[in-house]
Amino acid sequence: MLIIIRFQNCSLGQKRKKEYFHPKITFLPSVHMRTAIQFLLFFLVIHYAEAQQFKPIEDYLRINARGQDPLYTTYAAAMARSELYGDKAYKMDYYSDCRPVSYSSDHAGTMFCIWKVDEVVIPRIGEFKAKPVVHFTFPDMAILEYEPFRGIHVSETFFVYSSSIAMVDMEVKNTDGTPHEVAVYPVLETGNDSLEMVRYDKVSDGYLTQRYESPYRLISSLKTEYGYPTRVRDFFTGNRETTSHGGYSGDMNDFYNAIKTDFYSDKRVDTLNMKQQGFVDFIALHFKKRLKPGESVRFRYLRGFQDQKEDPAKMIRTVDSVKNFMLRPYYEDNLILYAKVPRIAFKSQYEKLAYLDAFNLARGCMYPASGKTKYNFYAFSRNPIWGWGHGHQVLHESLSMMAYAFMDPKSAQASQRVYMEQQRDDGLIAYRHGPRGMQDYPHNGMSTTSAPFFSWINLEIYNAGHDKLFLADAYVSGTHYVEWLIKNRDTDHDGTFEWGPYGIIENVRDWYNAVFQVSAERYLDVDKEDISDELECLDLTLMVIKEERSLAKMAGILGKNADAKKWLNLADTTSRLVNDRMWDDSTGFYYSVNKKDHTFRFMTRDLRRQEIIGFLALWAEAAPKDRAARLIQTLTDTTKFWRRYGVPTLSALDPWYSPYADYCCKWNGPVWMLWDYMVYDGLRQYHYDALASQLAEKMISSVNLQLSKNHNFWESYSPDNEVLNCPPNYIWDAIIAKLLIDENQK
Repeated sequence: MLIIIRFQNCSLGQKRKKEYFHPKITFLPSVHMRTAIQFLLFFLVIHYAEAQQFKPIEDYLRINARGQDPLYTTYAAAMARSELYGDKAYKMDYYSDCRPVSYSSDHAGTMFCIWKVDEVVIPRIGEFKAKPVVHFTFPDMAILEYEPFRGIHVSETFFVYSSSIAMVDMEVKNTDGTPHEVAVYPVLETGNDSLEMVRYDKVSDGYLTQRYESPYRLISSLKTEYGYPTRVRDFFTGNRETTSHGGYSGDMNDFYNAIKTDFYSDKRVDTLNMKQQGFVDFIALHFKKRLKPGESVRFRYLRGFQDQKEDPAKMIRTVDSVKNFMLRPYYEDNLILYAKVPRIAFKSQYEKLAYLDAFNLARGCMYPASGKTKYNFYAFSRNPIWGWGHGHQVLHESLSMMAYAFMDPKSAQASQRVYMEQQRDDGLIAYRHGPRGMQDYPHNGMSTTSAPFFSWINLEIYNAGHDKLFLADAYVSGTHYVEWLIKNRDTDHDGTFEWGPYGIIENVRDWYNAVFQVSAERYLDVDKEDISDELECLDLTLMVIKEERSLAKMAGILGKNADAKKWLNLADTTSRLVNDRMWDDSTGFYYSVNKKDHTFRFMTRDLRRQEIIGFLALWAEAAPKDRAARLIQTLTDTTKFWRRYGVPTLSALDPWYSPYADYCCKWNGPVWMLWDYMVYDGLRQYHYDALASQLAEKMISSVNLQLSKNHNFWESYSPDNEVLNCPPNYIWDAIIAKLLIDENQK
């Protein structure tokens, strides 16, 4: 008998650093059986060797997280299989006792599975024999185990294959000594009345539905003219022939009654209602299998999504093509993705989770090149999606690339090249850049930029990847940008800087800050409310100094010694001006000053409001050592800035201080992780390493508290409280990974 082995590529066209194959074996009569067996053994040895290569990475990435552990549980398709519009990412809930293990997509419903074993319905996690434990979590995949019923062991993999396809793969094994009848009911529930069943496709064994998806968002709604679909369809199916299917109105209590039924009722049935058309609240599939002791079965259910303008047959064909493909290659892709990440000796499991979570957050926000850019870019969040944070990059969000560069330096470089590619000829890097091009929001005849962190980010990306070609290009671009800032943001040519006329967005701190904001209730229009273009602004001036110091370091690495000296001289000159004009010795702190007379007063207002930006003098290396010591006294004052969950944006003694992270864009008290990281970086610059470590502990504690409670990252955090109501899953919290790397390198 001849054994013919045909190797089949499992990657489905995906670009891979290494191809992985599985054998298809055909048995044919032959006298060459010994040779074939030797070849098969050779293949198995090679496959085993490859598996052994992954083992150290697997061991490092194994987390075994339970429901109360601080695990980020939002998943999006890999960058290569993502698209900007019509993109679906999901949040996994494996921790709520009142729900089944479920996967929810923003404004697009939830899918989950209800279990029935030997006529016993198990509808929620709280009733499981053994609750879920997550063993591995990646940007696009989660692998977990649980037991819904004694003797029924489930290994479940959730995988977001693309922006339009997600699947749940369940290997169910009977570990008991007796047979069990196992039934699973995959459900797609939208939670509104717009879900319409179009038909049940008998060929592909799944429901084709259509519905309305609202573009409205609490923070910033989506603009449908950009291409966000609102009239959409879904295809809900499985990998095997269904026992039955149905569509229902009501909730899961009603569904429990439908699948349980009265044992003694003459209307008792063992199938779903087989409904074909009409409006419903949810649809369900039904699979069942009698498992002998030791026997296993694999159930997989999938959800496809598309705009109603597209061809439904194409979506069904695409979903059909992935119903039975192997997940192992995609798992190995994730192991490869994490191969470059520094392996830290964590002090606790909570630190490890925060570290891996941060990388998952950053990678999960990445999109491939599209539209007006030829480079990959990020969104602020993939799930939930809100309009202002979707589709375009802003320099202060790009600080997350300093962490992401340790995972994928080329991709982090590409994200920064979006700015270089779209940089205006005169050097401007505008407020937003991305697939819709440069957006400079002109106001009063002046273009709008953003907080200039550009060269600092590029230097840190270089330090992670050591790509001199990138550094050389970044140096040229960064030079032009700082020259633009000097020309356009120091309009009185006095050596310190003012934000532009649309400062209310340009200065990053938006609304709700004590110095630039005129009224406590922010009820005036843009020009009357914001005064950041009428001050010599401490924050912008320190940012320019940091850019100049970063350019000096870049020039030194590139062998441009004269340039390095020039940038250092500029940084030192501006630092002297900051110390001459912006230091108040009576309070021991730095402040913005009036543009006209360099005093601490603007009309009737005292500008000496202690904000977090005063500590950026450490980050920019602008403070003499004696003044740094006085800043430290203020920083560590528990009545002002040294709060439980980090350094707030405004002193707690200020009358405008608010510890509530109850909306977006608040700078009058909430903790912003990136700005706290800048304080951390400044402490290390001045060798206050012990204090830096204490601040790191506060930041990690704040992040882990929320990840334990609700499994989200957040735009900002409360310095004092445990409850947040601001935008979740904000990319710049990925800086936590950089924080932990820095702490490990001390």
